Amino acid sequence: MKAAVAARSTGFWAEAWKRFRRKKLAMAALTFIGGLLLTALFAPAIAGTKPVLCRYKGTIYAPCLGYFDRRLEPAIFTKDRFRGTYPRNLKEKDPESWAIWPLVFQDPYRSVRADEWPGEPANPARDEGRPSRRNLFGTDQAGVDVFAKMVHGTTIALLVGFVSMGIAGTIGIIVGAVGGYFGGWVDMVTSRVTEIVMCIPTLVLILAVIAVIEKPTIWHTMAIIGATGWTGIARLTRGEFLRLKGSEFVMAAKASGAGPVRIMLRHILPNALAPVLVPITFGIASAVLLESSLSFLGFGPPPPTASWGSVLNDARSNLAMWWLVAFPGIAIFLTVLAYNLIGEALQEATDPRLREARK
Repeated sequence: MKAAVAARSTGFWAEAWKRFRRKKLAMAALTFIGGLLLTALFAPAIAGTKPVLCRYKGTIYAPCLGYFDRRLEPAIFTKDRFRGTYPRNLKEKDPESWAIWPLVFQDPYRSVRADEWPGEPANPARDEGRPSRRNLFGTDQAGVDVFAKMVHGTTIALLVGFVSMGIAGTIGIIVGAVGGYFGGWVDMVTSRVTEIVMCIPTLVLILAVIAVIEKPTIWHTMAIIGATGWTGIARLTRGEFLRLKGSEFVMAAKASGAGPVRIMLRHILPNALAPVLVPITFGIASAVLLESSLSFLGFGPPPPTASWGSVLNDARSNLAMWWLVAFPGIAIFLTVLAYNLIGEALQEATDPRLREARK
């Protein structure tokens, strides 16, 4: 007698991932976003004028971390009056020093001066700053390297999308889950709040806050996008909770003595999460586009913060500098397209009705 071998069932997310991987465009988009993430993480090692690592007066430092936050740049270099210029100062102030430099010696916040890197000329400015071997994407009006600004601007592009939709997703899931699970007057209140927030124009609110706050930052923009972009997520979550709260597994959890919070988090939410992820993905694309639009209009992160939209804004004063339009425009287009392709593939991979309709 042969022993029966029980087939192990595949989980929902494993099946969804298997279906997602069949979409070549979606996988290419996911790879592209992964490349942007690596670029943002290693931006100071890709383009910059501060050493990635250096040995100075017997101690190892990482001055490049100052690109993430100025407070992370070691104070000894300020004390020794480096003034942001490292190649000559390191050798003059400590002949035994050594340094590992970024792949491209260009700064995203200022123009490289003549002989700052021994034997290299100053960055060209205005119409002379066309793309070249030394300045891969050209320079802007002030001679700041566009490639360096694009590389470091990747951090802003990713932060805006993930942070703002992280806020929106958290608020939307909580509001939708509470309204859908408890129903009654709770559902009525959460629904009315959702409808009120839907009437608030995000762009106008951002402009109003920028006008009121003395020193607005990119974090204010992300907070406003997140605080107004959760309505669609809340409505989807509410619908899923209304559908699932009468299911047998929920009844069994209630019979076993589980409380409302445990039922919502452990039993209903994992089963309601798939359709909620889709608007979050599309929302990231919208947030990136909105931040780029604000930066293009001059309401983005204040200087010297580098962003793709601010590079586009630089082109307004001289349209002959085509490279200030082409490279950031292509980057914004490809990023938004990638998020939309991921969202569409995720929607099809997690929605069996949509898959059946497309057969």
